[in-house]
Amino acid sequence: MKEIIGGPGTVSGLLLRIGQCVFAAASISIMTSAIGFSSYTSFCYLIASMGLQLLWSFGLACLDIYALRRKKDLQNPVLVSLFVVGDWVTAMLSLAAACSSAGVVVLYARDMNFCKIHPDLPCSR
Repeated sequence: MKEIIGGPGTVSGLLLRIGQCVFAAASISIMTSAIGFSSYTSFCYLIASMGLQLLWSFGLACLDIYALRRKKDLQNPVLVSLFVVGDWVTAMLSLAAACSSAGVVVLYARDMNFCKIHPDLPCSR
């Protein structure tokens, strides 16, 4: 099978997985630092989605480390298709969670004038 840049078992694939872990962890930490995030279902869904992304990426990063240390080839068509499906599922969940969270923010900030009632909130950021 032709070697794919960023594919499983490569250094570039490992770097991409580590980047996914870092950004998922940053998303979780920023969302949990907000006051009252747990009272909105879409924000809880975003945290759950990013938690799944973090676990998936961490698991594949560990698999990449194992493959690089042992010089194993992960460019198997069955394995690559499994990774593609897993990445596709986590990407769709992350997109849905981000869109629903953005929709709630727009609803409260612009449509319901929530920020005019509570001027202490940083709505313009």
